[in-house]
Amino acid sequence: MRLFLVLLLVISFVQADAQIDPEAQHANDNTTLLIKTSRLFGKLVDPKTNKGVEAASVQLFAAKNDSMVAGMLTRPNGDFSFLNLPYADSFRLVVSAIGYEQIEKVIRPGIPATNAAAKFEKDLGNIVLVPAAKQLENVTVTANRPALEMGIDRKTFNVAKSLTATGGSAVDVMKNIPSVSVDIDGNVKLRNASPQIFVDGRPSILSLDQIPADNIEKVELITNPSAKYDAATSGGIINVVLKKNKRNGLNGIASVSAGTPGVANGNLNLNLRQGKINLFVIGAYNQGGGKNKGETKRENKSGGITQDYFNQLSVNERRRRFRSLRFGVDYFMDNRNTLSVIQDFGAGRFTNNETQNQEYLNSSRQLQYSGERFSEGRFAFNRNSTRLNFKHSFPEAGKELTADLTYNYGSRSDNSNILNNFMYPDGAVYKPSTRVRNSGNSHNNQFTFQADYVYPKGENTKFETGLRSYQNKFSSYYNAFSVGSAAETKLPLSNNYDYTENIHAIYATYSKKYGGFSYQLGLRAEYAKFTGTLVDSAFKFGYEYPANLKNTWNALFPSLFLTQKINDNDQVQLNFSRRVRRPDFWQLNPFIDISDPVNLRQGNPQLKPEFVNSFELNYNKTYASGNFLGVIYLHNNPADITQYSDTISAEQYAHLANAGVDPNAILNTFINGSVTNRWGAELTLQQKIGTNFDITPTANFQYRTVKAAVNGLDLSNNGFNWNGKLIVNYKIAAKKYPVFNNLSFQLSADYESPQVIPQGKTKSEFGSDFAMRKDFLKNNKATITFGINDIFNTQRWGNIYDTPSFYQDSYRRWSIRTFRISFSYKFGKADFSLLNRKDRGNDD
Repeated sequence: MRLFLVLLLVISFVQADAQIDPEAQHANDNTTLLIKTSRLFGKLVDPKTNKGVEAASVQLFAAKNDSMVAGMLTRPNGDFSFLNLPYADSFRLVVSAIGYEQIEKVIRPGIPATNAAAKFEKDLGNIVLVPAAKQLENVTVTANRPALEMGIDRKTFNVAKSLTATGGSAVDVMKNIPSVSVDIDGNVKLRNASPQIFVDGRPSILSLDQIPADNIEKVELITNPSAKYDAATSGGIINVVLKKNKRNGLNGIASVSAGTPGVANGNLNLNLRQGKINLFVIGAYNQGGGKNKGETKRENKSGGITQDYFNQLSVNERRRRFRSLRFGVDYFMDNRNTLSVIQDFGAGRFTNNETQNQEYLNSSRQLQYSGERFSEGRFAFNRNSTRLNFKHSFPEAGKELTADLTYNYGSRSDNSNILNNFMYPDGAVYKPSTRVRNSGNSHNNQFTFQADYVYPKGENTKFETGLRSYQNKFSSYYNAFSVGSAAETKLPLSNNYDYTENIHAIYATYSKKYGGFSYQLGLRAEYAKFTGTLVDSAFKFGYEYPANLKNTWNALFPSLFLTQKINDNDQVQLNFSRRVRRPDFWQLNPFIDISDPVNLRQGNPQLKPEFVNSFELNYNKTYASGNFLGVIYLHNNPADITQYSDTISAEQYAHLANAGVDPNAILNTFINGSVTNRWGAELTLQQKIGTNFDITPTANFQYRTVKAAVNGLDLSNNGFNWNGKLIVNYKIAAKKYPVFNNLSFQLSADYESPQVIPQGKTKSEFGSDFAMRKDFLKNNKATITFGINDIFNTQRWGNIYDTPSFYQDSYRRWSIRTFRISFSYKFGKADFSLLNRKDRGNDD
């Protein structure tokens, strides 16, 4: 409530600022450039409807030297007005609007040169525009944005160009973006680091697989964020920008998809803009399924000698269903103030039925006994978001104030049943079966207030400042029971907890430009506190920084960007930023996850945040047929949050025996290491060959060193890794053969080499996707797309651990090869009106 009052005060301040602005006292003023005294005004009208023409360009030039005096876009009623004009014996008025012929007029105020100081006011009346329909009748205007727009500080990926993601989710979009990799669980990496995922520039409780690809307009990658952004972006930022059309009238797009295994998607995007109101609504349904396999092979050792072997093969049949509804309204209060409200509703239902076949062998690889594990899981969630946004643009170009409130809220439930059987090779019972029943639910509330102010001073100087307050409250109840013939026994696995996360920040950046050289200095200050409680035991865990004045440096995050423009096509930038990587809840929570009975997972409540120093040297070159971006980078991570694995202790096994856990199971947890350094070079080329063919290869080379130790065990490791990605696009242009005309093809392939981890290495990965799309009907309003994800069915994730106590080689996968066909149709009516039902024709 207090933050809501702050927002109201911000709006009141802006309105007060507007009231004392002398320019804002004129009701019809919308100029972008004003000089001294006097006024010219008029109105543009359509000859057929006799109504005003909105957003037409009106420019006024001094006839003597043809310099522009003022310019503006007409108001919704067609009005325009130029105030405080200088003296001139004549002016030239230029009017241009889409769909109309350009008009030029000479205006003479009638003030003699001997009285140049006199004021004048001239009403130009209604200026009737002439439609240009005949001239445009056989002209097709296309504006092709490239699939990837590379800048010196960010990359912007146009999702409409991602054919292979059509009908899929945001995870499928990420697979086609250079610098980004996706593991089998849908987790995204940016240059092998975990980025912060934003939706429309703000944190979201939605995961990427819950966002339909057809609802995404573009994706922005910021590899080394400045002080303006949240400090917890040590792995960079991936900002998913959702579609929101603001064209006049009613516009929309509808799409459906079907495929195998179990693929069925639908999406409807509608937008209506009329006068000062812009309304939009997006509804989507998405589902998929399939059987996924995993395999584990392990040797248990003592003193370097193998004691026994273990093999496991798992098959997981899953089905995932998502549905979402997003709607909102933009209210254009006047030319300088806009108020927006956006509401999101999302829900999902998942089922997972897994079978695990296990073999326990002695040191001679002879089967001693085997196991079967059957698990049946049901998971459901409801996640919603409400956002209120206010934007004020000042008369000075580029000067603006924005403020918004975001409230994310939701719940989820999780239920599963597990059965474990163990047999001798002859089929006799090795030990009694065990049954485990799990039941859980959780609630999550996130509240964010953010305000940003941009103040440019001339063309070469800019100051930005802002503040952000974020609170996240989470509560979860998870109970595990050992099911006997007569009763249930609650297991130590039961895990009921609450946590609260608070982050408050302020920032300021200053930018200056001298010719081709520019710099930006920034500083962000943050206070963060994480408090978690295990409800059953009252055990508390978490972190706070800065905890005292001695640790003030932990709250400061500077950034520096130096840019040199060599010429119109070449640019070099050196940048530095200090960021933080806060441990997430699962890394802190001491709860033990037994989803895999031989590979357990547990958090460490003693973890502390790690602070990251990032350096980048960028070179960007643009030329007629393409673009090249080369980057050399270094990420220095003191106290790096590092994964650590070891065989469970006898005490831990005693707590988990009733849950069917293997006595030699591996427990994966996290520690703060000494330091991790990553040196790398990334090369991205976007090359157009001819008019219809383009390729985008990307290569990332990295050398990593890890220094860490725990309980006297040295976990240090180092090694080289690389990954490459290739995206190829081709479009047929053959007007003589309509069947093939506007037929597009896209092929993408991604390879990641093995990568060192503290106690071993990850295994190499390879995946490839293919899609073809046909545009047809008038103005290409209809599109049909056929796609194959993971052509060779090779996309899987694995690792190798080699420690004194065990050697393990394993892999698993989450998604499998998918075939999908999608159809979409675009529609619109520019003169659609909710308030006027008169039939105006059959415009589509």
